[in-house]
Amino acid sequence: MCSDCEGEGVDRRDFLKVGAVGLVAIGLSGASWSALAAESAAPALSPDAALAALKSGNELYVSHPELCSIDLAAQRKAVAGHQAPWATIISCADSRVPPELIFGGQGVGELFVARNAGNLVDTATLGTVEYGAAVLGSPLIVVLAHTSCGAVKAACDVVTKNATYPGAIGPMIEPILPAAIATRSEAGDFVDNTAKESARRTVGRLAASSKLLADLTGAGKLKIVAAIYDLETGVVTYIE
Repeated sequence: MCSDCEGEGVDRRDFLKVGAVGLVAIGLSGASWSALAAESAAPALSPDAALAALKSGNELYVSHPELCSIDLAAQRKAVAGHQAPWATIISCADSRVPPELIFGGQGVGELFVARNAGNLVDTATLGTVEYGAAVLGSPLIVVLAHTSCGAVKAACDVVTKNATYPGAIGPMIEPILPAAIATRSEAGDFVDNTAKESARRTVGRLAASSKLLADLTGAGKLKIVAAIYDLETGVVTYIE
Protein backbone atom coordinates (compact mmCIF):
# COMPACT_ATOMS: atom_id res chain seq x y z
CA MET A 1 0.00 0.00 0.00
CA CYS A 2 1.28 3.47 -0.80
CA SER A 3 2.39 5.92 1.88
CA ASP A 4 -0.56 8.20 1.10
CA CYS A 5 -2.92 5.39 2.12
CA GLU A 6 -1.44 4.80 5.56
CA GLY A 7 -3.95 7.03 7.24
CA GLU A 8 -6.84 4.97 5.91
CA GLY A 9 -7.89 2.04 8.11
CA VAL A 10 -5.18 -0.23 9.47
CA ASP A 11 -1.71 1.31 9.54
CA ARG A 12 0.72 -0.11 6.99
CA ARG A 13 3.21 -0.89 9.75
CA ASP A 14 0.59 -3.10 11.40
CA PHE A 15 0.19 -5.02 8.13
CA LEU A 16 3.74 -6.23 8.03
CA LYS A 17 4.91 -6.50 11.62
CA VAL A 18 7.10 -9.52 11.25
CA GLY A 19 6.99 -12.28 13.81
CA ALA A 20 9.46 -15.12 14.19
CA VAL A 21 10.17 -17.01 11.02
CA GLY A 22 8.46 -20.37 11.16
CA LEU A 23 5.35 -22.40 10.61
CA VAL A 24 2.15 -21.08 12.12
CA ALA A 25 -0.17 -23.96 11.32
CA ILE A 26 -1.41 -26.24 14.07
CA GLY A 27 0.20 -29.60 14.49
CA LEU A 28 2.66 -29.23 11.61
CA SER A 29 6.29 -30.03 12.25
CA GLY A 30 9.30 -31.71 10.71
CA ALA A 31 12.22 -30.67 8.59
CA SER A 32 10.25 -30.46 5.34
CA TRP A 33 7.68 -28.04 6.74
CA SER A 34 10.40 -26.04 8.48
CA ALA A 35 12.26 -25.69 5.21
CA LEU A 36 9.14 -24.42 3.48
CA ALA A 37 8.38 -21.99 6.27
CA ALA A 38 11.92 -20.63 6.33
CA GLU A 39 11.26 -18.54 3.24
CA SER A 40 8.52 -16.55 4.95
CA ALA A 41 7.89 -14.41 7.98
CA ALA A 42 4.36 -14.83 9.28
CA PRO A 43 2.46 -11.51 9.46
CA ALA A 44 1.39 -10.52 12.97
CA LEU A 45 -2.16 -9.76 11.90
CA SER A 46 -5.36 -11.36 13.15
CA PRO A 47 -8.04 -12.64 10.74
CA ASP A 48 -10.39 -9.82 11.74
CA ALA A 49 -7.67 -7.17 11.32
CA ALA A 50 -6.85 -8.53 7.86
CA LEU A 51 -10.52 -8.39 6.88
CA ALA A 52 -10.79 -4.82 8.18
CA ALA A 53 -7.73 -3.88 6.11
CA LEU A 54 -9.30 -5.28 2.93
CA LYS A 55 -12.54 -3.43 3.61
CA SER A 56 -10.69 -0.18 4.23
CA GLY A 57 -8.62 -0.67 1.09
CA ASN A 58 -11.70 -1.26 -1.06
CA GLU A 59 -13.35 1.87 0.37
CA LEU A 60 -10.26 3.83 -0.65
CA TYR A 61 -10.30 2.28 -4.14
CA VAL A 62 -13.93 3.31 -4.61
CA SER A 63 -13.76 6.78 -3.07
CA HIS A 64 -10.21 7.96 -3.81
CA PRO A 65 -8.56 5.70 -6.40
CA GLU A 66 -6.01 8.40 -7.19
CA LEU A 67 -4.40 7.79 -3.78
CA CYS A 68 -3.64 4.16 -4.55
CA SER A 69 -0.23 4.71 -6.10
CA ILE A 70 2.56 2.32 -5.20
CA ASP A 71 6.33 2.62 -4.93
CA LEU A 72 6.88 -0.77 -6.54
CA ALA A 73 10.65 -0.48 -6.66
CA ALA A 74 10.87 -0.04 -2.89
CA GLN A 75 8.33 -2.80 -2.25
CA ARG A 76 10.11 -5.21 -4.56
CA LYS A 77 13.38 -4.70 -2.72
CA ALA A 78 11.74 -5.05 0.70
CA VAL A 79 10.16 -8.43 -0.04
CA ALA A 80 12.82 -9.97 -2.27
CA GLY A 81 14.13 -12.16 0.54
CA HIS A 82 10.83 -13.29 2.05
CA GLN A 83 7.08 -12.97 1.76
CA ALA A 84 4.47 -12.45 4.46
CA PRO A 85 1.10 -11.90 2.72
CA TRP A 86 -1.62 -10.87 5.16
CA ALA A 87 -4.57 -12.09 3.06
CA THR A 88 -5.24 -14.81 0.49
CA ILE A 89 -7.67 -14.11 -2.35
CA ILE A 90 -9.30 -16.74 -4.55
CA SER A 91 -10.61 -14.65 -7.41
CA CYS A 92 -11.83 -14.98 -10.96
CA ALA A 93 -9.35 -14.74 -13.83
CA ASP A 94 -11.51 -11.96 -15.32
CA SER A 95 -9.21 -9.11 -16.37
CA ARG A 96 -11.53 -6.58 -14.72
CA VAL A 97 -11.04 -8.05 -11.23
CA PRO A 98 -7.43 -7.39 -10.13
CA PRO A 99 -7.33 -8.05 -6.36
CA GLU A 100 -4.24 -5.95 -5.72
CA LEU A 101 -6.03 -2.89 -7.10
CA ILE A 102 -9.59 -3.32 -5.84
CA PHE A 103 -8.36 -3.74 -2.28
CA GLY A 104 -6.68 -0.36 -2.21
CA GLY A 105 -3.60 -0.46 -4.39
CA GLN A 106 -1.70 -3.31 -2.77
CA GLY A 107 1.65 -3.92 -4.40
CA VAL A 108 4.01 -6.87 -4.20
CA GLY A 109 4.22 -9.07 -1.13
CA GLU A 110 0.84 -8.06 0.35
CA LEU A 111 -1.75 -10.49 -1.06
CA PHE A 112 -1.45 -14.19 -1.88
CA VAL A 113 -3.66 -14.61 -4.95
CA ALA A 114 -5.03 -17.67 -6.75
CA ARG A 115 -7.08 -16.91 -9.87
CA ASN A 116 -9.14 -19.02 -12.23
CA ALA A 117 -12.36 -18.64 -14.21
CA GLY A 118 -15.23 -18.71 -11.71
CA ASN A 119 -13.03 -18.43 -8.57
CA LEU A 120 -13.27 -22.19 -8.05
CA VAL A 121 -11.21 -24.54 -5.89
CA ASP A 122 -9.52 -27.49 -7.56
CA THR A 123 -6.54 -29.44 -6.23
CA ALA A 124 -4.03 -26.82 -7.35
CA THR A 125 -5.99 -23.97 -5.79
CA LEU A 126 -6.59 -25.88 -2.56
CA GLY A 127 -2.90 -26.62 -2.24
CA THR A 128 -2.11 -22.99 -2.97
CA VAL A 129 -4.34 -21.60 -0.23
CA GLU A 130 -3.18 -24.29 2.22
CA TYR A 131 0.39 -23.18 1.54
CA GLY A 132 -0.62 -19.56 2.07
CA ALA A 133 -2.29 -20.29 5.40
CA ALA A 134 -0.09 -23.05 6.83
CA VAL A 135 3.34 -22.00 5.59
CA LEU A 136 3.14 -18.26 4.93
CA GLY A 137 0.78 -17.59 7.83
CA SER A 138 -1.89 -15.69 5.88
CA PRO A 139 -4.74 -15.27 8.40
CA LEU A 140 -7.57 -14.64 5.93
CA ILE A 141 -8.96 -16.33 2.81
CA VAL A 142 -11.49 -14.46 0.68
CA VAL A 143 -13.40 -16.28 -2.06
CA LEU A 144 -14.08 -13.33 -4.34
CA ALA A 145 -16.87 -13.63 -6.90
CA HIS A 146 -17.92 -10.78 -9.17
CA THR A 147 -20.98 -9.55 -11.03
CA SER A 148 -21.58 -10.55 -14.66
CA CYS A 149 -19.15 -13.46 -14.42
CA GLY A 150 -18.75 -15.30 -17.72
CA ALA A 151 -18.01 -18.67 -16.12
CA VAL A 152 -21.08 -18.38 -13.91
CA LYS A 153 -23.24 -17.32 -16.86
CA ALA A 154 -22.05 -20.39 -18.74
CA ALA A 155 -23.17 -22.59 -15.84
CA CYS A 156 -26.52 -20.81 -15.70
CA ASP A 157 -26.99 -21.44 -19.43
CA VAL A 158 -26.34 -25.14 -18.87
CA VAL A 159 -29.15 -25.18 -16.32
CA THR A 160 -31.65 -23.11 -18.29
CA LYS A 161 -30.73 -23.84 -21.92
CA ASN A 162 -28.87 -27.16 -21.75
CA ALA A 163 -25.86 -25.35 -23.23
CA THR A 164 -22.67 -27.24 -24.04
CA TYR A 165 -19.10 -25.96 -24.34
CA PRO A 166 -15.96 -27.17 -26.11
CA GLY A 167 -12.72 -28.40 -24.61
CA ALA A 168 -12.28 -28.23 -20.85
CA ILE A 169 -14.77 -25.38 -20.36
CA GLY A 170 -17.69 -27.70 -19.61
CA PRO A 171 -15.91 -29.73 -16.91
CA MET A 172 -14.44 -26.53 -15.48
CA ILE A 173 -17.84 -24.98 -14.74
CA GLU A 174 -19.44 -28.16 -13.35
CA PRO A 175 -18.79 -27.14 -9.71
CA ILE A 176 -20.96 -24.04 -10.30
CA LEU A 177 -24.01 -26.02 -11.47
CA PRO A 178 -25.38 -26.85 -7.98
CA ALA A 179 -25.38 -23.14 -7.11
CA ALA A 180 -27.17 -22.32 -10.37
CA ILE A 181 -29.81 -24.97 -9.71
CA ALA A 182 -30.29 -23.70 -6.15
CA THR A 183 -30.79 -20.06 -7.18
CA ARG A 184 -32.70 -20.55 -10.42
CA SER A 185 -36.07 -19.57 -8.95
CA GLU A 186 -34.81 -16.72 -6.75
CA ALA A 187 -35.77 -13.12 -7.43
CA GLY A 188 -33.09 -10.86 -8.84
CA ASP A 189 -30.26 -11.40 -11.29
CA PHE A 190 -29.79 -15.13 -11.90
CA VAL A 191 -26.09 -14.89 -12.76
CA ASP A 192 -25.17 -12.67 -9.81
CA ASN A 193 -27.26 -14.74 -7.39
CA THR A 194 -25.47 -17.85 -8.61
CA ALA A 195 -22.07 -16.17 -8.28
CA LYS A 196 -22.80 -15.34 -4.64
CA GLU A 197 -24.15 -18.80 -3.88
CA SER A 198 -21.19 -20.49 -5.55
CA ALA A 199 -18.72 -18.39 -3.52
CA ARG A 200 -20.62 -19.21 -0.32
CA ARG A 201 -20.52 -22.92 -1.10
CA THR A 202 -16.82 -22.74 -1.93
CA VAL A 203 -16.12 -21.35 1.54
CA GLY A 204 -17.87 -24.37 3.03
CA ARG A 205 -15.96 -26.79 0.80
CA LEU A 206 -12.61 -25.31 1.77
CA ALA A 207 -13.06 -26.06 5.45
CA ALA A 208 -14.72 -29.42 4.78
CA SER A 209 -12.03 -30.69 2.41
CA SER A 210 -8.92 -29.46 4.23
CA LYS A 211 -7.94 -30.48 7.74
CA LEU A 212 -5.16 -27.89 7.62
CA LEU A 213 -7.63 -25.06 7.05
CA ALA A 214 -10.22 -26.49 9.44
CA ASP A 215 -7.67 -26.73 12.26
CA LEU A 216 -6.43 -23.19 11.71
CA THR A 217 -9.99 -21.89 11.58
CA GLY A 218 -10.92 -23.76 14.75
CA ALA A 219 -7.95 -22.24 16.56
CA GLY A 220 -8.96 -18.72 15.55
CA LYS A 221 -5.86 -18.26 13.39
CA LEU A 222 -7.72 -18.23 10.07
CA LYS A 223 -10.98 -16.84 8.75
CA ILE A 224 -12.55 -17.85 5.42
CA VAL A 225 -15.18 -15.54 3.93
CA ALA A 226 -17.07 -15.05 0.66
CA ALA A 227 -17.49 -11.75 -1.14
CA ILE A 228 -18.67 -10.35 -4.47
CA TYR A 229 -17.14 -7.47 -6.43
CA ASP A 230 -19.40 -5.16 -8.42
CA LEU A 231 -17.82 -4.44 -11.80
CA GLU A 232 -19.68 -1.14 -12.18
CA THR A 233 -19.29 0.41 -8.72
CA GLY A 234 -16.03 -1.20 -7.59
CA VAL A 235 -17.59 -2.13 -4.25
CA VAL A 236 -16.79 -5.45 -2.56
CA THR A 237 -19.73 -6.81 -0.55
CA TYR A 238 -19.19 -9.62 1.93
CA ILE A 239 -21.61 -12.54 1.84
CA GLU A 240 -23.00 -14.07 5.01
